[in-house]
Amino acid sequence: MPPLPPVSRTSVVVAPTAIALTAIRDAIERTAPKSLAGKRDNAVGDVLSKAEIGWTLGRGPLAVAGRPEGIAVTTPLTGSLRTTGVLAQGAGNLTGRLSSALSANLGREIQGLTGRTLDQRVDLRGSIVLTTRPILNAAWRLEPNLAAQVTIAETSLSVAGVRVRVGNDIKPLIDKSVGEQVGALEARLRADPFVEVAARREWTKMCRSLSLKGAAKDAPDLWLEMRPVRAFAAQPRIEADAVVVPLGVEAETRVVPAQTRPSCPFPRELTIVPDFAGGRIAIAVPIDMPFTEVNRLVGVQLKGREFTVPGATVTVLDAELVPAGERLLLSLRIKAREQKSWFGLGAEATVNVWGRPVLDPARQMLRLADIGLDVDSQAAFGLLGAAARAALPYLQAAIEDSAQLDLSPYAAEARRAIEASLADFRRSNAGVNVEASLTGIRLADIAFDAKTLRVIAEAEGAAKVAITSLSP
Repeated sequence: MPPLPPVSRTSVVVAPTAIALTAIRDAIERTAPKSLAGKRDNAVGDVLSKAEIGWTLGRGPLAVAGRPEGIAVTTPLTGSLRTTGVLAQGAGNLTGRLSSALSANLGREIQGLTGRTLDQRVDLRGSIVLTTRPILNAAWRLEPNLAAQVTIAETSLSVAGVRVRVGNDIKPLIDKSVGEQVGALEARLRADPFVEVAARREWTKMCRSLSLKGAAKDAPDLWLEMRPVRAFAAQPRIEADAVVVPLGVEAETRVVPAQTRPSCPFPRELTIVPDFAGGRIAIAVPIDMPFTEVNRLVGVQLKGREFTVPGATVTVLDAELVPAGERLLLSLRIKAREQKSWFGLGAEATVNVWGRPVLDPARQMLRLADIGLDVDSQAAFGLLGAAARAALPYLQAAIEDSAQLDLSPYAAEARRAIEASLADFRRSNAGVNVEASLTGIRLADIAFDAKTLRVIAEAEGAAKVAITSLSP
């Protein structure tokens, strides 16, 4: 028989990562400036000489809301506008510069105030709405796509008892200052490698081999090797209380006879895929068992087993499983106690059972199907009578029911090893809670060569991540 080729299976871990909007709010609260200030050029020099026109604004608490178009961060603005200077000879034109609603008569009254010092302060109120629709790119970076909208309530300045509107006049200056701050924040977020740093840390945790020692007494010390090879993600999804980023990793998994130190280069690019719902774990584990170990298990499970057929009671003295082409040959050394001239009194025989190996995933058993049987009696074939020949079909059916190999200890140990690996990911840091658990393990496939029996086990489970704080 040709030897089994080296094999590894692709395993997938998908973990929707929900970043709470409150965490985003707190992170922006720490970094966003508390106040803004600026000055405007004196655009009315012929009205005010030695003029200084300055404004200050302070922001209030931030509020964050999830909307279909993105995340909206809002905050109220309060502050003041102060204008100082000396009324110049052109003060009579002040009304035309600042308010077309003022009459020429009022302008002549203001003209009489030429040379007087002007020092006026007016309250400013408004709000900022900052929207973001974050997008992940293949370079492991976040494109924040920030946009800001400033609203300033209309207010007026009193000049010699005349109210002059200034809200619309000052808003472009505030828009420019806010735009500069938003642009700086966007550039900083776009260059920040925090997504890649977090991914590299978890990638290193996955690149390892885990011992499967303990599946059975005297079992070989097998190792489960996990080698992540690909990372993928869907674009962030905005929900009412969180931003959900579906993240996933594909890994090659295999069982090897000795501990390894796999090489797992971190991928240069993050693969962007269509959105997918739910978190899942699907880990495929090829388990290679030498037939020497298989026969030890066969002996434990079948040796001493007793079953009854018409005319005789049969006890299994020894058992051996041998590969042969596409089938397995189960050789049973049995002792039969005749009831109706079957094998002669206390005769021993070797029963060769040919069968096709079939997995029973529900019971985690390997059984032989399509059994064919012949008998090579170690006693004289002459002792076989008609009753013995008539009993052979019953013997074949009884062996078919008994020719089973319990693989559940190996499946259970594979599950234990995978759960031990998941425990490393469940060690939550401050503000990060990881839920990862296995819901079951099943046997999916079987193959063999002259020396080795290979069973493919698949573990399934669920995973999700909740981030409640983005503190450094």
